[in-house]
Amino acid sequence: MKSQNNIRSLIQQKSHAGSSLSDKIMPIILAIIATISILTTLGIVITLLTETITFFTRVPLSKFFLETDWNPFSATPKYGIWALILGTLKITIIATIFAVPVGIGAAIYLSEYASKKTRQIIKPILEVLAGIPTIVYGFFALTLVTPVLRTIFPNIGSFNAISPGLVVGVMIIPMIASMSEDAMSSVPQKIREGALGLGSTKLEMVFKVVIPAATSGIMASIVLAISRAIGETMIVSLAAGSSPSFDLSLTHSIQTMTAYIVQVSQGDATNGSDLYYSIYAVGFTLFIFTLLMNFISQWITKRFREEY
Repeated sequence: MKSQNNIRSLIQQKSHAGSSLSDKIMPIILAIIATISILTTLGIVITLLTETITFFTRVPLSKFFLETDWNPFSATPKYGIWALILGTLKITIIATIFAVPVGIGAAIYLSEYASKKTRQIIKPILEVLAGIPTIVYGFFALTLVTPVLRTIFPNIGSFNAISPGLVVGVMIIPMIASMSEDAMSSVPQKIREGALGLGSTKLEMVFKVVIPAATSGIMASIVLAISRAIGETMIVSLAAGSSPSFDLSLTHSIQTMTAYIVQVSQGDATNGSDLYYSIYAVGFTLFIFTLLMNFISQWITKRFREEY
């Protein structure tokens, strides 16, 4: 008992001796940094919200959400947001269809089949794709992917939905592959060994044991990648065009929400005009989309999380 008291007293002495001015200041500095991030987020939301409200005092909500024609530059402006939303969804769906199988396939190879040395080489190379500037991807789509597609589909336009959709898919592959590989690698080795011990082949073990166990991380990676595709700007601005249309065609020029914001921000809008405030209305709509995707990602992570 006496020895325990001596140990406790020594711990208290050490803690008091170790306390210094930096130990007292650092929590304050970290709290200030956290507060700045919160205030920045609030500032962005408040700015978007106030300017969007101003827009809707001039343009009725019914015209914005119920009409399908988007032509704010005409003598009689039309603000049917669904033309821009459909253009954004075209790019996102094409990118998702291309990126999900490739990304998950790469994750399966890195997690289950590649040797340690091979993984150390391939994974960093794959993640380099995430560091390439998106404007480079945009020129890649416009100058290489689109001409290749035109040799296959002669009727496809110089600006279309397929080319930027595929390149956005290439851009989000590293996110899906890296996060999915991390989720698969976190599955305990004893579960794999148990499946193999029961007579499963390696392929059966991957698809019937590892992937179901890593569903939470895989689905979260896909949802976050979709959110990234929705918010992509430069690729669609360069390769998709600037002609919003409410149809299902993928071969002619379209316009996404982000591309419209870039177009108007280049100086086409007078400060205080309806066109100017439409940027914020479109931006707030885009913000709601990405926010919902983040909520879905968090829900999936909690709903399907496996704890070992």
